[in-house]
Amino acid sequence: MAHALPLRPAARLRRLPPVLAVVAVVALLALPLGPDGGGGAHPADAVSALVVLYGVLRLVRDRRRPLTRRAAAVLGLPVLGLAVAAAGAASPGAGLEGLGRYLQVFVLVPAAVLLLLRDRDDARLLAWATVMLAVWQGAVGVHQYVTATGASYQGEPIRAVGTFGAQDVMGMATVVSLGLVCALGLALGRTPVRHRLLAAGCALALLLPLAVSFSRGAWIATAVTCAAQLLLAGPRRALAVGAAVLAAGVVLVGGLGVGTAMLQERVGSITQVTDAPDQSVTDRYTMWAAAAGMWRERPLTGVGLKGFPEYRDSHASLALSSGSETDGAGAGYQRQPLLSPHNMYLLVLAEQGLLGLVALAGSWLALLVLGLRRLRAARRGGGGGLDCGLIACGLLVWQLTDFAYADIGGPSTVLTAVCFGLAAWWALGSTTGGRAAAR
Repeated sequence: MAHALPLRPAARLRRLPPVLAVVAVVALLALPLGPDGGGGAHPADAVSALVVLYGVLRLVRDRRRPLTRRAAAVLGLPVLGLAVAAAGAASPGAGLEGLGRYLQVFVLVPAAVLLLLRDRDDARLLAWATVMLAVWQGAVGVHQYVTATGASYQGEPIRAVGTFGAQDVMGMATVVSLGLVCALGLALGRTPVRHRLLAAGCALALLLPLAVSFSRGAWIATAVTCAAQLLLAGPRRALAVGAAVLAAGVVLVGGLGVGTAMLQERVGSITQVTDAPDQSVTDRYTMWAAAAGMWRERPLTGVGLKGFPEYRDSHASLALSSGSETDGAGAGYQRQPLLSPHNMYLLVLAEQGLLGLVALAGSWLALLVLGLRRLRAARRGGGGGLDCGLIACGLLVWQLTDFAYADIGGPSTVLTAVCFGLAAWWALGSTTGGRAAAR
């Protein structure tokens, strides 16, 4: 009687789902950084480059057509504006550095994710990996808040920053927000009940670390995205989940004492843009005005990649402070220079001009329109893949909303690239061959 021979290690590796390479990038973001904030590229960035190489090698080995014409056009659209802006940079080194970063985040890694995700199960696995990362970072952040070992906020070391440290105060807020969006999408799908209940529990639990991150931009982007996901899932579910979130908010604020005076003041400061704003708000609007001034100076092509810091002082008013102060979370006091406008759209407009903004924003808008169209088809078809569509569209909505208050930078940026890849898989993956995304 014949017996099946055991698989060799190389054969076993080939049978593993390719999406595990992308999951590894997400998992590496759980690693703690040094007291200096990492000082250079994060390990996840290095692995993301290997993921791109892995995707290319798979294409060569399988002799597959890499992308459809639509996918190549949508993902490749930003390259034109980036190339022009890189050529107009103040130095060749700065141009190449900026070009590499933009290509990594908005072109290469998203294309690799699109090619390595085979079906809905792969997309769900990647979403759950993001949720688990958010739960881990959120747990570290809540511990920092409770034990007063976080980053400094109004003179007290209570700001939750997770393992990202005081040098990247937005890192944990970004990860937790994206994990919450994934968890809500999973909870609103048609998967087994126990999976949906677990996802809903994770979404509710992530509200606490998001609150103590004191990140106004993340709060706004998450609220907008979750509302959009609920509406896209259907009015009945929107009411049910909205009631659950309201109940959780009452428990957090009233029962657990999360509604401290500092948190309430932070929430109230969202509307204080003209009536006695704090210095961070003043700096942000001053840098926005400086970015707009750079664009007016060179409206078509901008001042070049990595050009904002060099042109900032000549366009900013005296209201701009010399830098932001960071302290706590295992690091000493430092003063960080303000090197970006904290608005992705204005940063692109200043450094790449109208050409770059139209190319980048056009790519993002195309992904959103195509993703929403496919989500509507999934709902009409009986809800198959609804959770994947809600996750992909939700992640894209979150990024596009958050870009009004932040830009790329820091270790969490590689997760932004993965999110764009997941959105591209949903919007463009149904015709890319292999095991179709529409399964």
